[in-house]
Amino acid sequence: MGTRDYLANRTPVPRGNIPLLFFEAVERFGDGVAHQSIGPDEELRSLSFREVEEKVRVVGAGLRALGLGGGDRVAILAENRPEWSQTDYGALCVGMQVVPVHTNLTPPQIGFILQDSGCKAVFASSEEMVEKALEATEGWGARPLLVSFDPPAADLDGILSWAEFMHRGAEVEEEVPRERWKKEAVAQDPDDTATILYTSGTTGTPKGVMLTHNNLFSNAVATGLAVPILEEDTTLSFLPLSHSLQRMADYLFFSKGSTIAYARSIRTVPEDLRIVQPTKVVGAPRMYEKSYQKVMDQKGLSNLIVRWAREVGEAWADEKLAGRDPTWILKLVYRLAFALVFRRIHQGLGGRVSFFITGSAPLAPEINKFFYSAGVMILEGYGLSETSPVATANTPYDFQIGTVGPPIPGTEIRIAEDGEVLIRGPQVMKGYLNRPEDTRAALDEEGWLRSGDIGEIDERGHLRITDRKKNLLVTAGGKNVAPAPIENLVKGNRFVDQVVMIGDGRHFLSLLVVPTFDCLEDWAAGKGITFGDRYELLRDTRTQEHMGREVFECLGGLASYETPKKLGLIMEEFTIEGGILTPNLKVKRRVVQERYGRLIKDLYDPGNVARQVFVDEG
Repeated sequence: MGTRDYLANRTPVPRGNIPLLFFEAVERFGDGVAHQSIGPDEELRSLSFREVEEKVRVVGAGLRALGLGGGDRVAILAENRPEWSQTDYGALCVGMQVVPVHTNLTPPQIGFILQDSGCKAVFASSEEMVEKALEATEGWGARPLLVSFDPPAADLDGILSWAEFMHRGAEVEEEVPRERWKKEAVAQDPDDTATILYTSGTTGTPKGVMLTHNNLFSNAVATGLAVPILEEDTTLSFLPLSHSLQRMADYLFFSKGSTIAYARSIRTVPEDLRIVQPTKVVGAPRMYEKSYQKVMDQKGLSNLIVRWAREVGEAWADEKLAGRDPTWILKLVYRLAFALVFRRIHQGLGGRVSFFITGSAPLAPEINKFFYSAGVMILEGYGLSETSPVATANTPYDFQIGTVGPPIPGTEIRIAEDGEVLIRGPQVMKGYLNRPEDTRAALDEEGWLRSGDIGEIDERGHLRITDRKKNLLVTAGGKNVAPAPIENLVKGNRFVDQVVMIGDGRHFLSLLVVPTFDCLEDWAAGKGITFGDRYELLRDTRTQEHMGREVFECLGGLASYETPKKLGLIMEEFTIEGGILTPNLKVKRRVVQERYGRLIKDLYDPGNVARQVFVDEG
């Protein structure tokens, strides 16, 4: 139960802009390694802070050579790579505004963002992204300038390569003396717009969140005051830089003199972790969920050892989290569990990680506790694109599983009468581009941002998020139920990959579950169940009975009205490409309702009152 409705961290946070953060880091850490990329033979290629500054200077000159300057907007449609960061800093240092674009958006979605923001140039990573940009702007009277980080295909005329762009910049960079360039960059008003981030659009048209230089600067500084990031740290940057969390984190790591290594792709992250051996990493809950499932999905004797280690680890974690010293017997058994199981988890993460930082979606407490028991601390925080993004964060010194921590410096949190979390601080956005009514609806006259999330503040001064306000389900009996905590109960089961709870306006709640098929198929093989494909496996009544037992056994202790009564099994994973997940991995519940309308109809058909488990017919 929450015991407070207001909390503030009044630690002062300085004002500034991103060029100031950038140049101060270059001055302090000049010859240190700033950026790394992984070559085809897995060697690490490094750039020092001074070398990054040289490239940023040339980028700024290249933009001027293209006729762009202060107030103009440039889009970046690219995966994480050093050129992303160089373009970002280069544009910001000459007074331009940066519009990050998610690479998994469709051409029409990209076209909307480019048109709504009025971008005059697009930096694209590859031939695929160039083609997306061309399709997005097809038929326009005047297309934005297009620069390709990778050498463009020969048949794509009018596309400027990164090499040619940088060559043009190098030819004119001395037209503005270096000291004048720096002086003008750091003299920018901290309240000027630096970037426009388009929300993921779970419920409609994306909105352009206008963040100022000081929004970004203050958030990086305040997060660094709360979470210890050191010069000797190395991080792996793999969450999309088009998402505010990774971009802010990269600003933070750069400002502290840490080394930022860029993953080759999302698919190669497990290999890249072993190559880079990072010390502190930003990740998303989906990453930990999949890692947890992989560890738990062992076979035979290994499965028994893993489950024993989990029990030992949980007992050890309970003592540590309660501030007690485990008994010598528990310490001895825990060392054995670490040697047999937990050490391999560390090795799979590169062997040097001291903690992870996570946000963007809820992390099941059971999964967080498992990693903590394995000696891997996951610091869960909270925020929105509208808060640059961090508002609260757990720290190594003030850590509580199941919460998103206390406010970071300079931030106030208030709980409204209806339970909505309100946020005020220097990181709160300027407003939504071209949407004054939406801005007024989100921000009141006193600067409080309506987050759209329901939460409470506990007795330790930690914020606990219950769910999205718009996600609350109201049963036919008038009971309000938050889906996320119940979904998290089920996510801890090794047979469950993804889950969504439904039942708004219904007499009872139900769950839609994507099984962990590797685990389920192994179980079926052990039971002598033969099947040709996933659909045939799910259609088997023994599989349905098994999944029903596994899922409903997770739901003990819930009130009757909040306990799901039926289960729908789905064959296809929820993905970004499939249109069900947003780029920051939130579920589009409205799309789920539409996509699986037939299955949902069966769940609530009065003729199926005696049936508990259903299968999506596709």
